[in-house]
Parts: sequence; C-alpha cells; structure tokens
Amino acid sequence: MTDYAARAAAYAGYFARVSPDNLDELRAFCAPDVRFRDPFNDVRGQDQIVRIFAQMYDDVAAPTFEVVDHAVSGSRGYIRWIFRFKHKKTGKPFAVDGMTEVHFDEMGRVAAHLDHWDVASQLYEHVPVLGSILRMIRRRLALKPS
Repeated sequence: MTDYAARAAAYAGYFARVSPDNLDELRAFCAPDVRFRDPFNDVRGQDQIVRIFAQMYDDVAAPTFEVVDHAVSGSRGYIRWIFRFKHKKTGKPFAVDGMTEVHFDEMGRVAAHLDHWDVASQLYEHVPVLGSILRMIRRRLALKPS
C-alpha cells in the first residue's frame, strides 16, 4: 500500500529546494506520462515538465518556491506555495500565491501536477494597459457595497 502522505511530503520538499541543478530529480517523482497543467501549459511526459521548469529559470530571475502547507486526501495531495521571482529586465520582485493539486498513481508516482493560481490579478494586472483593463473589469464585476 502506498503511503501518499509521505510521497506528498517528499514532493513538497523537492519544490522547496528545486533549482536548475536538480531538475532531473523531478523524473524520479513522476510517472512517465505525467500531466502538467498551469495557466500557460497543459502537457504530458517527464521531458515536458522538466522543460517547463528549465524555461522558468531562463524567463525570470531568482525564482524560488516557498512551500506554505501541504495536505493529503486519499491519493491526492495539495501543496500551497508562494512563488517568488524578479523580472529579468527590471528586477521588479513578484510573489505569486498558488496551490498544486497532485494526483498519485497506485505506485505513488505523480500522475498529474495541476497548478491553480490567479494569473490575472497576480501577473497580468502588472502589465501596462492590460493591467488597467483587468482592474476595471474586476471593479465592475465585484459586489457593490450595501
């Protein structure tokens, strides 16, 4: 019987220390046909997930994941995190709060890594012009004070 709690803790621990030097360790956690989904990607396979994280190190400066909490329910794991990085050109710091839903297979390997975070408020609203449009839409859709 697979100890999903131990597997989730190990996976969360890996992300707390992930770096360009240890990206290949990700393969040991994942099933060969692992699915990875975030607001920008929806891919399958260990090579693809490693490529996504390698690209992250090319696209932003000083990326780190702070694992805030993790939990397990059956063969599902949930990892709350804060992704911190700096814009590569301006040096402007960003912090993105999110959660990863992890589906484990019967062997305890990650079969799916599904990231959930609000790309509009945490990234797009910082883009000139686009940000002002998104903030306006958010204000129009928000509950009006009584």
